[in-house]
Amino acid sequence: MAQTASIMLPLGTPAPSFSLPEPATGKTVSLSDFQSAPALLVMVICNHCPFVKHIRQGLVQFARDYQVKGLAIIAISANDVANYPADSPEKMAEEAKTFGYPFPYLYDESQSVAKAYHAACTPDFFLFDADRKLIYRGQFDSSRPGNTIPVTGADLRAAADAVLAGRPATADQKPSIGCNIKWKAGNEPDRYR
Repeated sequence: MAQTASIMLPLGTPAPSFSLPEPATGKTVSLSDFQSAPALLVMVICNHCPFVKHIRQGLVQFARDYQVKGLAIIAISANDVANYPADSPEKMAEEAKTFGYPFPYLYDESQSVAKAYHAACTPDFFLFDADRKLIYRGQFDSSRPGNTIPVTGADLRAAADAVLAGRPATADQKPSIGCNIKWKAGNEPDRYR
């Protein structure tokens, strides 16, 4: 199982704009839909990645715990569905329903949003404050497929608690580890060329 680390976009980076379809509902969801939220979490995930599957139930529980506190949460899948049909919009809608995703699960067909966020792996997490400045990027927790560390979401929970309390997140942020984004041929970011 190949492992790719997140890029660790500089803290303070403004949240890139997006407007993407949600396959489960047919709605379009945009960054501007969350203007009043005190914080926004953007997660780059996919259906087939073993790293995402490993923390999937933890993600759902995290979302249930933090949405009631005001945290806006969205997930985005940007994989090349021609080569990875398990990540197709139809399969995304099934995934959201089967696992009870309480957040919009959006499809980035052009992969432009994943590029704008400098996403590198699934899962990749980007937490923004009320001004939509990046305050956390990194791992959900230290649990990985095959290790014995329980899935708790400890790292992301600590960052979310901080931002919702108006405090800075810890500067000690560890990269997320997961499967690489499945870029379409010729669409890879410059860093891969």
